[in-house]
Amino acid sequence: MTIDVQAFAEKSEAWLAENLEPRTNTAMSDPNYAIFHNRSHDEERELIQAAAQWQGRRVDAGFGAITWAPEWGGPGLTASHERAYVGLERQYDAPERHETILVTVELVAPTIHAMGSPEQKKTFVEPFLRADELCCQLFSEPGAGSDLAGLSTKAVKSGGGWRVNGQKVWSSGAQFSKWGLLIARTDTTVPKHRGMTAFMMPMDAPGVDIRPIRQMSGGSTFNEVFLADVELPDSSRLGDEGDGWTVALTTLGFERSSSAGIVSAGGNGTDLIRLAKSLGISDDPLVRQQLAEVVVYEQASALMVARYAERELAGAVPGVEGSIGKLVWTQNLKRIGDTAATFLGPRILADTGAPDTFAWTEHLLGAPGYRIAGGSDEIQRNIIGERGLGLPREPR
Repeated sequence: MTIDVQAFAEKSEAWLAENLEPRTNTAMSDPNYAIFHNRSHDEERELIQAAAQWQGRRVDAGFGAITWAPEWGGPGLTASHERAYVGLERQYDAPERHETILVTVELVAPTIHAMGSPEQKKTFVEPFLRADELCCQLFSEPGAGSDLAGLSTKAVKSGGGWRVNGQKVWSSGAQFSKWGLLIARTDTTVPKHRGMTAFMMPMDAPGVDIRPIRQMSGGSTFNEVFLADVELPDSSRLGDEGDGWTVALTTLGFERSSSAGIVSAGGNGTDLIRLAKSLGISDDPLVRQQLAEVVVYEQASALMVARYAERELAGAVPGVEGSIGKLVWTQNLKRIGDTAATFLGPRILADTGAPDTFAWTEHLLGAPGYRIAGGSDEIQRNIIGERGLGLPREPR
């Protein structure tokens, strides 16, 4: 018998109170609004380990895979139950959900559940949902970023399997992942969207070379991944041969729903409200209007994620709503940064030691990055227009 949402929320709150400390918003002497962090390799690995352990504990307690059926380690509850839990967890000081955890749990696990063979589902879904094993995306290439169908990494049949050669780039968390979801070209004689195939590739396979990319922030979350004669068995193929575009769209649909509200990056409406109060401007009508716009769009993002959860639970694969949600979310990231800059004026420009001022520069400078990550804003608009509204395709 399904527990009602209110009773589940009470159960969730009791468990969270037993396992975490409440989050406080009062002590902000050293705030961090970074969107792309500057961490050392060891610091990032430590963060990922803490997040993975917390994900495993959540799953074991019935709170980490809430909408998943018992055969996958979840209680099989509704998206409403999941929203109730997520809202409560935000009130507690939980380990930060690193992007590698999100990719594994929110993107790759549901993709394999939707597209994988029974054996692949048995092998990957539960370990990925628990974050016992981690997976990165091997999609983008130096010559094929948002135009994923333009990729040139090739997988050629070799005996009973495949030999892969090529290069991937911007692969977040590749250096910490056991697996990579790889899209490669397997047929050059058909239209480019039909000649791609997906594979689950072990990241420690011979011929895989992972090289971290140093960002201007100092961090190196992103990586280049070079593939030289990497041998994969045919059992590693995800979906049918030539079905890689469908696999990629499925993953990207989950990515856009995740980007539209699950990823926690930079400052938010609550931080802006606290900033306005600390500056003594919270009663100004124009300030209140700016704050209201940010909060309204945050709620819009949350509702978009909720809609995804309901559709996924009903067995649907994400559609153009994900592109809408991605745009709403990335535009609000920019809106938050611009609002903070307006409130602070020149105080945002230099680190004078005053709390909650210069820290906002990390949000302001980092926000444009997510207008590219997960498919650029321009690509999202094309998807919405062409696939959602049925408008004529943009000239190629």
